[in-house]
Amino acid sequence: MKETALWPTTSLVASLALMLGCTGDAAPPETGSAPSPGEWKALFNGRDLEGWHSYGETTVNPGWIVEDDAIVLDAGDDTTEMTGGDLITNEQYENFELELEWKLTEGGNSGVFFGVQELPEHEVAYETGIEMQVLDDDVHQDGKVAETSAGSCYALYAPVDKELRPVGEYNKVRLVVRDGHVEHWLNGRKVVEYVIGSDDWKERVAKSKFADWEHFARYKEGHIGLQDHSDRVWFRNIRIREL
Repeated sequence: MKETALWPTTSLVASLALMLGCTGDAAPPETGSAPSPGEWKALFNGRDLEGWHSYGETTVNPGWIVEDDAIVLDAGDDTTEMTGGDLITNEQYENFELELEWKLTEGGNSGVFFGVQELPEHEVAYETGIEMQVLDDDVHQDGKVAETSAGSCYALYAPVDKELRPVGEYNKVRLVVRDGHVEHWLNGRKVVEYVIGSDDWKERVAKSKFADWEHFARYKEGHIGLQDHSDRVWFRNIRIREL
């Protein structure tokens, strides 16, 4: 694997977060003008899975299919084991804006990852990547805890002012990552905001299941990933632009 830049562990990012007043509970003020974004690039052509592969593989495992212009995890009748493995982009991204739509079956669970690295000792995207939760909040047990509900930064930051569409309808996601500052948008509303490496971030990670995970959220650049959580899930209109 090529050498990959890591998020700093010094107080530089933490100091920036404090200057911006950025925690999970408050958004930083707008300062200056944002850099001009690049052109939008489709990550899914609506026909096949060109540009994607299953985590740790060179091709896409059979569990992932294309159906009605969407990427679908076809879990079949047996939902006790992963069928496709996490699906990740061939390319890696650092600063970007990602848009997509997702829908689930009743009680379903999945996720959208960024900063994913394929490491020999790891088998799934969540061991390195940060997750925006995809979930049926009404039925799945994770929906009972705000930090693991739909739209959350999984197990770290709870969404606020969230509007989730009913099961079977598509929810629209916008994920913005710029120099460690991250925004989760769900159905047109910004629901989560955080700074990777800030004091607030490090405190939350230290209290979470990720505390002793050496490679979790360490990589500035990484693959975009769609989670195989053994539940049928659809993703469509997936596009990205680098910032």
